[in-house]
Amino acid sequence: MKKQLQQLRQKLDRVLLPYAAKSRLAATLYYAFFNPHFRREQHATAAGRLHYHQHEESSSIASVILRRNIHRLEKGLSMVPRKALFALDYIDETLNALQNLLHDHQALDLVLLKYCHDVLDSYFAVTQWPDNAKQPAQFAALQQQIKPRLKHGRLAAPAPYAERPRAPISYDDFYTLCQQRCSVRTFLKQPVPRAELEKAVSAAAQAPSACNRQPFRYIAATEGDMLNKLANLPMGTVGYANGIPALLAVVGDLSAYPFERDRHVIYIDASLANMQLMLALETQGLASCSINWPDIENYEKKIAKLLKLQPFERVVMLIAVGYPDPAALIPHSEKKTATELLSYV
Repeated sequence: MKKQLQQLRQKLDRVLLPYAAKSRLAATLYYAFFNPHFRREQHATAAGRLHYHQHEESSSIASVILRRNIHRLEKGLSMVPRKALFALDYIDETLNALQNLLHDHQALDLVLLKYCHDVLDSYFAVTQWPDNAKQPAQFAALQQQIKPRLKHGRLAAPAPYAERPRAPISYDDFYTLCQQRCSVRTFLKQPVPRAELEKAVSAAAQAPSACNRQPFRYIAATEGDMLNKLANLPMGTVGYANGIPALLAVVGDLSAYPFERDRHVIYIDASLANMQLMLALETQGLASCSINWPDIENYEKKIAKLLKLQPFERVVMLIAVGYPDPAALIPHSEKKTATELLSYV
């Protein structure tokens, strides 16, 4: 009976789908009353927006605002030619967020604090403010609270490209690393040290992120019942789940955004970071396998309960990690050519 109902629903879906595709209104009605597959995304997006607005004065949301706005200031400082005065539409929000960050005395992020200070110091040093402007004075007052907490170090502000770190590798070396990385599903029975995972995540953190918000985190399971439950949850681990030494759940945070327009950035930013993470693992003698996480309601409920996720958190993907078995067979996975993937306009 259940199978017959599923088949009936599939037939009805094929009848309704052409009508749903005719207009936005028809699509809205279709997904509102017949197809429930976007409801979790809608709920998570609404929950994220609500959390953002309800906690704007908290240090957690202040850090999101600061990462975005300080990065915007850096882009303004780097422009050629640079405007004499810019960022008037968000400098007040930035200074208020910095004040909110300073209120968190127990868990103050000193690295973020130095970043904010150095960029704002550079900003106010080069912008031309009217004599009666309150913003320079507000920052000067904040500096009195910030400076005693800072350690001396490299300036965390725009610097010439020529001063960036340079990797002593050629394109051929890098291309070989990309070929070396493959989806491994047979690992040695050897634990993955936490230090190695942390090094890979440090490399992942260097990936580009929209306005530097980095709206994701990694949850690692490396042993015991949690690893067993998490490894056996995705559909894509059938046949090798019990041989995974470590598993990373990549979790996106929709509370980093006040607007629906940014709801897909968690997937873009996390995926950019994940590729760097997997390449970094290769340099440490570790292998990985990215595990697809499709949006299926009962699976979403299970993983949210298992990982104790907030309503505004979404799992982007999972990544199996371990030392590869040298005898493991690896699928060839023929890739598309540059000619197939690249076009010019």
